[in-house]
Amino acid sequence: MRYLLLIGGPDHEARLDALSEEQKQTAYADFSAFAKAVAERGELIDGDALQPATTSLTVHEDGAVTDGPFAESVEQLGGYYVIDVPTIDDAVALAKLLPKYFAVEIRPTKGMQIR
Repeated sequence: MRYLLLIGGPDHEARLDALSEEQKQTAYADFSAFAKAVAERGELIDGDALQPATTSLTVHEDGAVTDGPFAESVEQLGGYYVIDVPTIDDAVALAKLLPKYFAVEIRPTKGMQIR
């Protein structure tokens, strides 16, 4: 089963920049531990960090295009992973390995791989 892990929080770039060098090393080690654990339990399909929300555009239902994210929220998406693991419990266990500085939303995909 494929799961999308959405990594978010308030201003993730500023949050990372504010970390001490030791905390940054811990965060990078957490990302590495996550990648290793995914490889052991399933497959990492894709993942990336996102540019700041200020670089985004939103295309609305009426076709209008506006700057920035559509949702008015303090929390913004900072990155994502798509993983393929046997169960939601595996996805939760893996999400818990990611750095504790971010919230991680786990959402199952519908399996409609469009390519």
